[in-house]
Amino acid sequence: MVALTFLAGKLLYRLRDVVLIMVVAGFLALILNPLVLYLQHHRVTRRGGAVAIVTLWAVLVFAGLAFAFGHPLVNGLTHLSQRLPGYVQDAEHGHGWIGHLARRYHLTAWAQRNAPKLQSIGMGLAKPALSLGKGAVSLIVTLGTIFVLVLLLLLEGPKMRAGILGLMTPQRAKRYARVAHEINQSVTGYMAGNIATSVIAGAVVFVTLLALRVPFPLLWALWVALVDFLPQVGGALAGIPTVLFALGHSLTAGIVTAVVFVAYQQVENHVLNPVIMSRTVKVNPLLILVSVLVGATIGDWVGGFFGSFVAAMISIPAAGALQIVTRELWQATGPGGALGDNPAATGGSGSQQVATDAAG
Repeated sequence: MVALTFLAGKLLYRLRDVVLIMVVAGFLALILNPLVLYLQHHRVTRRGGAVAIVTLWAVLVFAGLAFAFGHPLVNGLTHLSQRLPGYVQDAEHGHGWIGHLARRYHLTAWAQRNAPKLQSIGMGLAKPALSLGKGAVSLIVTLGTIFVLVLLLLLEGPKMRAGILGLMTPQRAKRYARVAHEINQSVTGYMAGNIATSVIAGAVVFVTLLALRVPFPLLWALWVALVDFLPQVGGALAGIPTVLFALGHSLTAGIVTAVVFVAYQQVENHVLNPVIMSRTVKVNPLLILVSVLVGATIGDWVGGFFGSFVAAMISIPAAGALQIVTRELWQATGPGGALGDNPAATGGSGSQQVATDAAG
């Protein structure tokens, strides 16, 4: 058993990329499944049609987010490429703010003295650019694989569930179906609460940046709403670049944005999250914190940054599922439980004692 466990661990570590992709696909399918069930009960009776509608909606949302982030980035790069010759000319003649910086810090003379080094550095940048291109292609392939897996899980999930439960006795199948339903409710509740807090965070940032006349308020609001999905650390990761961008616009905008972020994080961590998560997930706050820390550490060890990101996303739903499974095992293995000794089944004084306790 020790040898088999060791070999299984080595195999899982070798297949960690595949396992991470399957975990992400399963998590997304678990999130989208309530929408499919809602359509089946109210609009579309066939599961294939409901899955097609939900999948199309998810693709449109993803494409809209990609356009919202990509359009300002492309415009900024295009604007920079058009203005770059003018910037170089200003730097050479000492005009504008670039020329002022070049003249003040003697950048022109430094560039002339270090021209060979700069050329070698420029040639060396080709390798990272090539790696970046390979990473982009790998990301597209990974996203396509996740999309296909999610689609197949949504279509074949009920059949797989019915097949697994069909191998069990009716009583055990009923108990496992109830546990699975509770876990599904816990995960759905977590995502509903997380979406609510993320939307509130994005709305607060959008109103703040719009009032301060900071460029691209909708883009930064979407950034904050998406990154705020990460538990505990999402607010800080979303707030730091947003505050720096607002600070680049003006000192007043940066200070006001930082104050709003700090105030909102206090409200979210001490008011919104406890209230919303306690009603949706029903997980102990200490278990939430421990699960996030342990999950992020294990995810970083297994899959690097991507593994840490995935583990942080699923740590709280996993903690909720672990809490449900632990409670069921505790009840099932206790005296009178499904896996323990049932005094009522033995008859005699044990049955009379159970009846007396029930009457009491």
